[in-house]
Amino acid sequence: MKLRWFILIALLIPLRLSATDATVGARVATITINPREITVLHLRPEFESTIRMPEEVTSVILGSPGEFKAEHNEGEPEYVYVKPITKQAAQSNLLIATKSGQHVTLELVSDGTGIPNQSQPVDFLIEYRSARSFLISSDSGVPTMPAVAGKVPAHESSGRDTGPELSPLSNLDEEFRQQQKVNAPKWTKWQDKQIETSIGDMRQLSNETVIAYSVLNSSDQPVEIVPPQIQITGRTAAKKKKKEGKGIISDQLEIRDYRLSATRIEPGGRADGVVVFDRPNFKESTEKLFLQIAQADQVDRPILIRLPFTPPISGDGK
Repeated sequence: MKLRWFILIALLIPLRLSATDATVGARVATITINPREITVLHLRPEFESTIRMPEEVTSVILGSPGEFKAEHNEGEPEYVYVKPITKQAAQSNLLIATKSGQHVTLELVSDGTGIPNQSQPVDFLIEYRSARSFLISSDSGVPTMPAVAGKVPAHESSGRDTGPELSPLSNLDEEFRQQQKVNAPKWTKWQDKQIETSIGDMRQLSNETVIAYSVLNSSDQPVEIVPPQIQITGRTAAKKKKKEGKGIISDQLEIRDYRLSATRIEPGGRADGVVVFDRPNFKESTEKLFLQIAQADQVDRPILIRLPFTPPISGDGK
């Protein structure tokens, strides 16, 4: 009898180990930085993923700190470590900015534990490399597609990297250089803000609008700023009289391209930028157009700079 029990236990132990020790698919990817693309990062509880940037990381912004954890250590300035802190399925976003002003946006996806199909590989290491040209031509004709970690989009290998070296300066490049040459911009102060702003040249190129601007750190502490946004706001028509009044509408317009000299601004320092966006062909009389600039630690309280709806056409006198 004892021999039978011994044989049964000997047979069950390997089966239990094989059921719990499931192989986890690991994936390592190298991706070229493109601020217009989103990298999908597949995570799993009890596993930590590593993101390596080509230069020093200056800011890390996590959308859902209650479901994910993102760590950045000054002793390892190029690395960011990410992992889920909940065993439930979760999804969030992560923004990483570097010293030179480059940034990447990631979509964090965790299927959680207890999922029958665990065949989705885990992204153990994502290594970003800098593109030869930080500027992406707006007339490339290539639609923006999310970049899945481990797969580089086909249009990244189309030879576009070699073009800007042989081509003349684009309109966006020229606007950016002109803004950097402005010695004494007219600064606007904002209450409870460490930064001041100045709007430069505004141009309409075909169906796109180009806005040049500068940001000054007037405080005695370093400041981080996030990439610019364009916002259009207005008011809905009230159907009935209610105590709460009319509801406010606020939409973000698509950013076609932009340049930003730095995201980290030292005390007394300045950053220059240019943003290109698709302006709607028309608007309601109550709607207003704004350039949105925010500090990394105050993204919920951005600076809104009123913009004219009809800027000068490119080629007009400044």
